[in-house]
Amino acid sequence: MDTHLRTQIFEVSTLYGAATLAAALDAGQFGPREGIRRILLVSNNAEVPETALRLESMTGYGRIAARFDEVIDWNDAIRPNHPGSWGPRTDEVPLWQRAFRTAWGLGSGPVELIVESIQVNPGRALAAIFAESPVQVYADGLMSYGPTRDELPQQIACRIQRLLHLDLVPGLRPLLLSEFGVEPELVPDDAFRKVLAEIAGSAAEDSQVMRAVEAAPTALLLGQYMAALGIITAEEEEDLHVRMLRGAAAAGHQSVIFKPHPTAPARYSLALNGAAAEAGVKLTVLDGPLLAETFYERCRPQLVVGCFSTAMLTASVYYGIPVARVGTEMVLERLAPYENSNRIPLVIVDHLVPDLELGAAPAVPGDAPDTLDPLVRAVGYCMQPNLHRGLRAEAVSLLDRRGDDSAAAVYFPRARLTELDLPGGAAPGPAARLRRTLVRGKRG
Repeated sequence: MDTHLRTQIFEVSTLYGAATLAAALDAGQFGPREGIRRILLVSNNAEVPETALRLESMTGYGRIAARFDEVIDWNDAIRPNHPGSWGPRTDEVPLWQRAFRTAWGLGSGPVELIVESIQVNPGRALAAIFAESPVQVYADGLMSYGPTRDELPQQIACRIQRLLHLDLVPGLRPLLLSEFGVEPELVPDDAFRKVLAEIAGSAAEDSQVMRAVEAAPTALLLGQYMAALGIITAEEEEDLHVRMLRGAAAAGHQSVIFKPHPTAPARYSLALNGAAAEAGVKLTVLDGPLLAETFYERCRPQLVVGCFSTAMLTASVYYGIPVARVGTEMVLERLAPYENSNRIPLVIVDHLVPDLELGAAPAVPGDAPDTLDPLVRAVGYCMQPNLHRGLRAEAVSLLDRRGDDSAAAVYFPRARLTELDLPGGAAPGPAARLRRTLVRGKRG
């Protein structure tokens, strides 16, 4: 092996992310294939990786992996450390780079990093270890439209070349990494759709998919397992799925698919079985290692229902399937802390997608309305005011226009507005005013 060869390392933890990378590769967004060694670095970031579904077991993974010269398991490389928490100590960085260059046969050649999240490990750890390498970030979901989770060290931020993302909300520009002037770049729609079709082709003989097709479903329900993130309780999430099913039944759907999150407990499916029997609905539960998009391709449902899953927007943008939401307001009210990265996906879905329980007709949202970008930027400022000071005036303007709009409270809780001294917040006392003056002085 040529030890001076240029190497591109693609870090990935989900099949949806791997599909995004495959589409970008097919579209030529990582340059010509000749003279480049491409490594797919697979990370399992589950709380207990040993018991979680492995990416390699997902249907369609083999076709994605074939685009790379080699697949390396990051969990094995850093064992017994956990990929979500481990990062190198500063004084050990040169040793780790030397170790990985030797173990992975990188020699002394240049390395480029393509990571799915630079704010957290393993992306941040890789950027620290390969300290001289240029970094590209790709986003495989709605979180790309929200602000960067944490302030990045300048030695990492200055090396980020671009943000690759899917056009899930046409016309909406991502906030992620914008504080560093990182330019977003779209992964072409047709390239991503072709990869999804390729993955679905791998499932042509899958027994679960065949069973789903035979059930002739007209609606698909998406589970997310938010209880695992501590957002709502398992009982509340179980009830959320039941509400989705009842909403679909009320809309006239008599054959429904439920696609639970891969790590969701079996009890979710059991509760739905009872609700389906009560509503007179035929329920098919698909809990295999399959992307929800596989069913869009094979079953072509007339409706996709979820809370704030990225797969809802995939259904509408890439397949033209009408979507509807259930429970976004409840989850927005529960989400903590305010800067939780799930907030922007929730705001987007809540703003764009009809509420099934209010009797609104499911729809294909289409391009972002003029109201969405100001809302996302204002919420983004409230989430990360230190990173986006330049957005304060826009946030003030939007909040002034909304006045006493009760709907605004879902997006802008009074306590947060008070904390940031924004319109709609409580009037601060003398001590609070002095404290804010001091804080602003430090920020300035």
